[in-house]
Order: sequence, then C-alpha cells, then structure tokens
Amino acid sequence: MEQRISLVTLGVSDMAKSRRFYESLGWKASAPSNDGVTFFQAGGLILGLYGARPLAEDAGIAAGDASKITFSLAYNVREKEDVDSVIAEAEKAGATITKPAEEKFWGGYGGYFTDPDGHPWEVAWNPGFPIAEDGSISLPR
Repeated sequence: MEQRISLVTLGVSDMAKSRRFYESLGWKASAPSNDGVTFFQAGGLILGLYGARPLAEDAGIAAGDASKITFSLAYNVREKEDVDSVIAEAEKAGATITKPAEEKFWGGYGGYFTDPDGHPWEVAWNPGFPIAEDGSISLPR
C-alpha cells in the first residue's frame, strides 16, 4: 500500500446543505457529482460528500455508531494572515468556529471550525511546510 491519501469522504446529514456550504467557500463540484454524492478536487486529494447512513452502511458500521468515528481535516495556508481570512470566510459560509486562531507551540498559527455536520477543519500556517504553487504540501525530509 502506498503511503498517501487519495480521498476523504464525509458522511453528511443533508447533501444539498453540505454541498452549498462548500460551494459558498468557492469550491467547484466535479462532473461525477449527483444528488447522492458530491466530489471536490482538493489539490492531489479528493473530498467526497456522501449520506451519513449510506456511508456507515458501506463501511459496515451500524448507523448509530457512525458518530463515534472522529477525525479532523486540515487546510494549510501559504501566509500566516491567511488563517484569519479563511476562518472568516468559513464562518460567513455557515461554519461554526470552535477554536479561534492562535499562535501554536510548534511555531505556527491556526484555528478550527466545523462544517454543517460537525466535521472539524483546522486552518493552519506552518512555516516548516511550504505549499507548492499547485496546492500540494510536502513533509520535510
């Protein structure tokens, strides 16, 4: 198995609402998207939105246990001041700010918001992780 992530799928309670949220952030849904699933190209990764119950069923998880799966997604920015503007943009689109941006012990700056289904997103500036022009990010060697 190659060490990479190709797709992150979020189980959502309201597809139309979730799709509108991401499109309000300026994201463009891809051609294979439909009423049951939405795909967004996110640099070298794909973000998928799929109904929470069908996703739990597909993964072999009881629908009631689906909420026990927790994770966070990260969106890194090129400049420190971009953290605050991205968090403000997310809030305007309907996000809930769960942790305002602050200086981090590791030398960066970041904060958190959640999307309409409570999926946590970290918005971070990390001076040690430069972002390429194409949006890709590489870990230091």
